[in-house]
Amino acid sequence: MIQKRLVLLLGLLMCYVINQAQNSPLFGTAIPVIINGYTFDAMEPFLSPDGNALFFNSLNDGISTSLHYAAKVNDSVFNYLGPVPVVNQTVTPRLDAVASVDSLNTFYWVSTRGYPANYENVFKVKFLTSSYTGFGRVHGDFYIQQPGHLVMDAMVTQNGNTLVYCNAFFNGCPNGLPCKSSMGMATKVNDSTFNKLSNTAAVFANVNDTVNYLVYAPHVLPNGLELYYTRLQKGGTQTEVMVATRTTTNAAFSNPAVLIPASLQLPEAPTLSADGQRLYYHRKQGAVYQVFLKKRLSVSSAGKLTKDPDVMIRYMASGNRIKIEGLKADEDFTVELMDVTGRINKRASNRNELDISDLPEGILILKIIWNEQTAVFKVLHH
Repeated sequence: MIQKRLVLLLGLLMCYVINQAQNSPLFGTAIPVIINGYTFDAMEPFLSPDGNALFFNSLNDGISTSLHYAAKVNDSVFNYLGPVPVVNQTVTPRLDAVASVDSLNTFYWVSTRGYPANYENVFKVKFLTSSYTGFGRVHGDFYIQQPGHLVMDAMVTQNGNTLVYCNAFFNGCPNGLPCKSSMGMATKVNDSTFNKLSNTAAVFANVNDTVNYLVYAPHVLPNGLELYYTRLQKGGTQTEVMVATRTTTNAAFSNPAVLIPASLQLPEAPTLSADGQRLYYHRKQGAVYQVFLKKRLSVSSAGKLTKDPDVMIRYMASGNRIKIEGLKADEDFTVELMDVTGRINKRASNRNELDISDLPEGILILKIIWNEQTAVFKVLHH
């Protein structure tokens, strides 16, 4: 049999593969985010539109959950400033969580104050240079005003005109989790009111799988074309971070792809910089929840996503193998082989060849991580 050799990526295949990469963004290695002066749980991160402040809440236990913020030193280091002014309750039990802020410094969060006497549990306040104004509840028809329902998560878009929310229903389901949840969008009517988009059910039809999954913690980029969120299979214990895309703001979001696979570290609550280049989320690190960062990988004209042009791979159809070339013998590296949804099929360390004979034919994604660099290839397995 004549050995077939394919150096990623060539010919007409590139049109398909590069389009797939653009539609389903890829991100690099996880980088721990350091918050100097803060040693407790940090969950539900949100980066301000200018990128200079990181908001987050403490442990999401509903007992003493409060909102905090930190100032940027660099992309992965922030200096803790303290609790967010004004927004936190002082009584216990309490939950003030899930921060977001628009470019005009109107701050939004979810709170259980007054619930369930009042089902409108999204709040807002506009911060001025040395004071604040407009503290109060966000009104609108996106709430489900029935026992057990509340808005579990919400985020405002950068221009302040859209609220992306998650309705959740709690009714004594296991582990304190909601029994069901779904996401939607509401548009701004005035400074204190948002109403549902008339087609919000259709826009989220591909991601609101209420039969099989709990979906929550939505984040939409300023251009409205990429939706990031968390998903948990019903009856499962491991969360995963998802992404869905669309080509216009009038279209429905696509079927989702896995960005961060399910694990016992419980990755959750994705949020991105305004330019979409930095993805922040939290996951469990030891006994506490910590914020992590992943940076977006962009496609070069050759179809390879990498900082290092010397790293190459060869696909050998006759032996159903992938060979990695260009890494030095003394370099430690990790290899992950995924399908097009981002679900990992194989993982190995310091192996220059991978046997893929047990994997189905089609497009595969190969990620190589070494020396804080990441190279991502797409391969046609045939």
